Amino acid sequence: MRKQINQYVSWIGKTDWELKKFHGDEFTTTKGSSYNAYLIEDEKNILIDTVWLPYDREFVSNLKQEIELNKIDAIIIQHGEVDHSGALIELMKQIPNTPIYCTQNAVKSLKGQYHEEWNFKTVKTGDTLNIGKHTLTFIEAPMLHWPDTMFTYMDNEEILFSNDGFGQHLASEYLYADEVESSQLWEQALTYYANILAPFGMMVKKKIEQILAMQLPIKMICPSHGLIWRKEPKQIVQKYLEWAENYQENQITILYDTMWNSTRKMAEAIAQGIQNENEQVMIKIVNTAKEDKTEVLTQVFKSKMILLGSPTVNNGYLHSIAGILEMIKGMKLKNKKATAFGSYGWSGEAVNQIIQSLKEAGFEIVNDGIKQMWTPDEPMEKECIKFGQEIAKKL
Repeated sequence: MRKQINQYVSWIGKTDWELKKFHGDEFTTTKGSSYNAYLIEDEKNILIDTVWLPYDREFVSNLKQEIELNKIDAIIIQHGEVDHSGALIELMKQIPNTPIYCTQNAVKSLKGQYHEEWNFKTVKTGDTLNIGKHTLTFIEAPMLHWPDTMFTYMDNEEILFSNDGFGQHLASEYLYADEVESSQLWEQALTYYANILAPFGMMVKKKIEQILAMQLPIKMICPSHGLIWRKEPKQIVQKYLEWAENYQENQITILYDTMWNSTRKMAEAIAQGIQNENEQVMIKIVNTAKEDKTEVLTQVFKSKMILLGSPTVNNGYLHSIAGILEMIKGMKLKNKKATAFGSYGWSGEAVNQIIQSLKEAGFEIVNDGIKQMWTPDEPMEKECIKFGQEIAKKL
């Protein structure tokens, strides 16, 4: 259903209240999401993006109620991923010759996914499309978060259509960010950035600086997921600059997995030691086998330091730690510290292996970690408390 943004622009996307998993099983969306498509009606009528594939027929049916499809003069696809382009197959069956404006990389991704030779019009940064009273300017934004991504700027209305930039996975009956509860909005915006855009922080920073240098007046930012920024829209831009600058809060996150609770006891004793030494630091203790990985990665992103703990099993560490370590490597984080801990019964290799993986992930290793044999007794727990105190001093 259409939601009117102004005289010329309407939201015609899909709110997905039921979405729980995104990017396959990679991202957990506890608050649902939306697939934001926009219709501009000027002397020329322009469709910006579509919706996810499962909603293709619903989208096209709804679109027909808003505009005769043959009156759509052009389609802008800002990013080829299926949550943005999924309705193209269904739509292009009915208007097959309609030009599709996108980057050269988007042509590759769209052809690679749909195997169709549509009427592609490739654009690059600075290219424009006059549609009557307005001109649209295209801005390439590679790796925010795919190589094919671009933004679109609409003059006079001063709207930046930012695709995956500045979004949130947040389903709502409202359209605008200022209409929802603030803490929930910013929690989802940070979670979105940490899990989708964090690996590309330097490119995020450079692209934002480039857009700011263009001195484009921006009254509204319309992302492809979540709510539209209309009140002080540059507040999310400033947050992105902050998050892209090796972001950290005064937090230590302790991640662990355990077989018979020995490593869990170590984690809790280490946390006690940290708190004894520094009551101001936030401590998060997370069992990686039980906590959702989206939340785990968000806490890692926020932290000054992380500690990873695992018992040694079959001369290695447990698979939930292995999976999280692999995802942490992919985040390409900088300016963060780390170490490891764990219990063992026979060989005890896990701690050294975890530390090596943390080095490879770019963390500053603060010490050699701590490992204890069998179940910690009172002297061992005191050793872990002391270890935590020393950790706190490393901040």
